Amino acid sequence: MLPPGCEVDGQGHLLSAGHDLTALAARFGTPLYVFNEEEIRARCRAFRQAFAGYGPGVRVAYAGKAFLTTAIAALVAEEGCHLDVVSGGELQTGLFGGMPADRIRFHGNNKQAAEVEAALAAGIDRIVLDNFHEIDLVAAIAARTSLRADVLLRVAPGVEAHAHAYMQTGKQDSKFGFDLASGQALAAARAVARHPSLRLCGLHAHIGSQLLDTTAYALEVGRLIELSAAIRAACDVDVEELNVGGGMGIRYVDDDVPPEPDAVAATIIAAVEDGCRRHGLPLPVLACEPGRAIVGQAGIALYTVGASKRVPGLTPYVSVDGGMGDNIRPALYGAAYTVVVANRMGEPQAERVHIVGRYCESGDFLAKEVAVPALRAGDLVAFLGAGAYQLPMASNYNRVPRPAAVLVSRGRADLILARESIADLLRQDRIPPHLAAGAPQGHLDAAATAASGTSTLTAGFGNGRAREPEDEDGGAATSGGAL
Repeated sequence: MLPPGCEVDGQGHLLSAGHDLTALAARFGTPLYVFNEEEIRARCRAFRQAFAGYGPGVRVAYAGKAFLTTAIAALVAEEGCHLDVVSGGELQTGLFGGMPADRIRFHGNNKQAAEVEAALAAGIDRIVLDNFHEIDLVAAIAARTSLRADVLLRVAPGVEAHAHAYMQTGKQDSKFGFDLASGQALAAARAVARHPSLRLCGLHAHIGSQLLDTTAYALEVGRLIELSAAIRAACDVDVEELNVGGGMGIRYVDDDVPPEPDAVAATIIAAVEDGCRRHGLPLPVLACEPGRAIVGQAGIALYTVGASKRVPGLTPYVSVDGGMGDNIRPALYGAAYTVVVANRMGEPQAERVHIVGRYCESGDFLAKEVAVPALRAGDLVAFLGAGAYQLPMASNYNRVPRPAAVLVSRGRADLILARESIADLLRQDRIPPHLAAGAPQGHLDAAATAASGTSTLTAGFGNGRAREPEDEDGGAATSGGAL
C-alpha cells in the first residue's frame, strides 16, 4: 500500500505529490529524503480537527524530535500547531523557522542551564520538568532573571504500552518523569508550589512510540486525572492543562493498522470527561504531541543500488549508498519498512534479499528478507514511511556526509536540508601543533581552509557524483548554516 500522495506513472516510476522520484534522485543525488508538504499539512489539520469539539480547547504540538528543520518549523507554524523541543538546538531551529515563542514547549530529562536561560529569555510557553533537579534549576534561573516560569510536570504513570522496550517511556522503570506509584509526582507538585518563580500549569506523560491502539491512552488519562485530584487536595491548585504526549503510530508495513486521529481524540476526550466528572474537577485544556504521526508517512528515503553479494543457498546482500548512518532504526530496534523499487514499480517480485548499507558494521541492515524485483546496480530503492526518527538520528560514522532532504508539493520541489560535504566534516577538526609536523602541507592547507569555511573539498557523494559549492540542488557546500 502506497502512502498518501503517492502514485505510479505510466513508466512504472513512483511519484510523490506529482514528482517523479527517479527524476528527483537524478537532480538532488542519493541518499535523498523526500517529504510531501501536502501530507504534512493534512496530518496537522487532521489532529487539530479531531479535537475541535472539546470545549476547553486543545494544543496540538508537533514533536520536533521526529524531524525538524527551519522549513518544517515554518510549515507546522502555518498550520497553527505548537512545537515540542528537547534541546537548545531544536529551540533555536523553531525560532529561526518562525514558530512563535509562546507556542513552544521545552522537554528533556537533563536540560542544561544555558538552554533553560535561552528558553525563558525567548518567552516560550511551557517548560516540562522531568525531575527534582530541574525543579530547582528552573526555579533558580527564573528567580535570577525576574521571570516566572510556567511549568508542567512529566509523570511516569506506570503504563506499559505495547511497543519495543526502547519505545516504552511511560512505565515505572524509565529514565523519564516523576514516578506516580511511589508518590514522587505528588511530592514534585508540592515542591513546585513552594517556588514563587514557578507556576504549575499542568501534567504531562508520554507512554511510548509507534502505538497502534488507543487503549493505553485511556489508562494514562485516568491516572493523570487521579493525580490532578490529589494535587488539588494537597496544593489547592487546579491542573489547567493535561498533556497526553504523542506516540501515535503509522503504517510501516501492511500489518500495521494505526488508529486515525479521530479515534485517538475520541478515546482521550472520553477518558478526560469521565475522570473529571468522577473526581469533581474542571475540564483542563488538552495537549498532544504527535511527531511520527504527522511527518512519518510523508517521508520517503531513496537509495541507489550498488554492489551485490550472492552466495548459492544464502539470501543475497544488496548494498545501497546509505545505511545506518542515515537510518539507525533497523539496527537499533529492528524497525521494518515497506520497500519498493522506485524506477521499476509494478514489476514482479523475483527474489528476497537483504538490503544493507555502506558502513563497516555487520549490523548495517536496512531491511531483511524483503521481496523485490531482481535488483541491479543503479536501481532506485525507496523506503516508505521514512519521515520520522531517521535524519534526526543520523551520524557521520565512517566520516560519511549526511544526506539531503527535499520538500515537495504540486509544482514545487525545494531543498530544505543541504547535503553535507567533506568540508563540513573537516571544518570541526583541529590538528594540535605537536602533530602538525607529520601532516603533508597540502592536507594542512585543506584542513585550515575547511575550518575557515572556504575549502574546495565539497564532494557530497550524492548518487556517486561530486557536487559543486553552493549547489542549489544537492547543496554539498552549504550544510544549512549554524544556529
